[in-house]
Amino acid sequence: MRKKSSTPNRSFKVADQIQRDLTELIARELKDPRVGMVTIQAVEVTPDYAHAKVFFSLLVGDPVACTEGLNQAAGFLRSGLFKRLHIHTVPTLHFVFDRTTEKAADMNALIARAVSSRAKED
Repeated sequence: MRKKSSTPNRSFKVADQIQRDLTELIARELKDPRVGMVTIQAVEVTPDYAHAKVFFSLLVGDPVACTEGLNQAAGFLRSGLFKRLHIHTVPTLHFVFDRTTEKAADMNALIARAVSSRAKED
C-alpha cells in the first residue's frame, strides 16, 4: 500500500511559516517609510517553492507605495526568511495588495443601507 503524498500539506505549512516570519520581519526589521502597518493576509507558494505570492492589507497609508516598498524590499525579506526557514529553496516574494477588507466594508455598508431602508418602509 502506497503512502499518500504529504506535499500539499507541507506546502500549507511552509506558507503558514512564511506568513508568520514575514509578519515579524516587516514589523521589526523593515525601515522603509512607505511600508506602514501591514497585515499579511495569506501566502500562496508554488509547488516547487520557487515563488510565493504574499497578500497583505494596510491599516493606513497608500497601497500603491506600500506595494512598491515591499516589492523593493523583497530581497531583504527573502534573505531574512533564508535565515529562519530550514528548507532548500526559499521562494522569491511577490507582494499583492488584498482588497478583501475594503470589499467587506462596502458590503456591510450596502447591507446596513438596505436594512435601514426596509425599516423605514415598515
